[in-house]
Amino acid sequence: MTLIGLALRNLLGNKLRSGLTIVGVAIAVIAFVLLRTVLTSWNVSIEYAAKDRIGTRHKVSFILSLPKRYVDQVRRSKGVQAVTWANWFGGKDPRYPNEFFATFAVDPQTYLQVYQEMGLPEDARNRWFADRQGAILGDALAHKLGVKVGDRISLLSNIFRGTWTFNVDGVYTVSQPSVDRSQFFFHWDLLNKSLSAPQQEMVGWIVSRVDNPAIATDVAASIDRAFDSQDVQTLSMSEKALNLSFMAGFTAILRAMEIVSLIILVILVLILGNTIAMGVRERRYEYGVLRALGFKPGHVGLFVMSESVTMGLCAGLLGVGIAYPVVQYGLGRWIEENMNGLFSWFRIDPFVALAALVLSVVLGAVAGAVPAWRAARLTVVDALRRVD
Repeated sequence: MTLIGLALRNLLGNKLRSGLTIVGVAIAVIAFVLLRTVLTSWNVSIEYAAKDRIGTRHKVSFILSLPKRYVDQVRRSKGVQAVTWANWFGGKDPRYPNEFFATFAVDPQTYLQVYQEMGLPEDARNRWFADRQGAILGDALAHKLGVKVGDRISLLSNIFRGTWTFNVDGVYTVSQPSVDRSQFFFHWDLLNKSLSAPQQEMVGWIVSRVDNPAIATDVAASIDRAFDSQDVQTLSMSEKALNLSFMAGFTAILRAMEIVSLIILVILVLILGNTIAMGVRERRYEYGVLRALGFKPGHVGLFVMSESVTMGLCAGLLGVGIAYPVVQYGLGRWIEENMNGLFSWFRIDPFVALAALVLSVVLGAVAGAVPAWRAARLTVVDALRRVD
């Protein structure tokens, strides 16, 4: 029997206490994994933002519109490969009045050219292009609303009056987690022709794809310079910068989550440290016997450290083993379908899972350091005399 093997067997000496400690630490690990997953999933739109895509909006505010004629001028800009535009519609399914999902009026052909991460079968593309009342939606939204290709769906808008009925021409999937799977798209022409003359030929924002991502910043600056002398000026930026500007309002919340995740690690250490310290006090006599048999102080310390590290490893495996399937196959999918606009992708990053396991082991060692040091300092006489 090795020292480490003896330490492992010693965990079974008090099964209830060891089991409760492992469960308690596992709960802390689960909480840590969930918080870190929220942070990584929240930043997906930034990490996976297309480096060759530029957004152009009104210089004053995102809610103000741009003349559609700006699209042609952006298209003529040097380095621009493809251009599209969109309007916010603010649609809701009257069957689910409390469900929010992003609804856009777009130009179908150019939109799919610029957003190549959206996968749509060729027959669905052609059907949507030809159908003036056609619409497509993400697979997550289609599942939530219970619609399929060939169905008709009616939406109400908080901006545009009336009931708008669309033919579901296709359901798109995504190849990048930065693209929301719960969006709804229909023809911009349909919206434009329904508006009064002063409101027509206006777009919410313009999105362009450049030839070379390295020149994206220069292209954005040249687009804005082209409209400096116009009545309506623009503000262009990379997709990553655009997403960062949106995320800036949530900085305090994200920082609070980071702090809480660190506090959880401290709690993990305290739980493990307390259990190991209790075990050391209870086994003073055993350590005295080991020392009397010729074991060195380092052996006793290793004995305690092995027990603490093993307990941390078991708790980490249990915590990650519970969190991973719950998030990947349950909670994550529910969040993606029901928290539209916030989390287009909510899955545990493999790095987070690995970090949770490694931290469980490392913090197990940290928690056992003081009890191991105190056990190693015990003399044979003190250990055998101080028996409860």
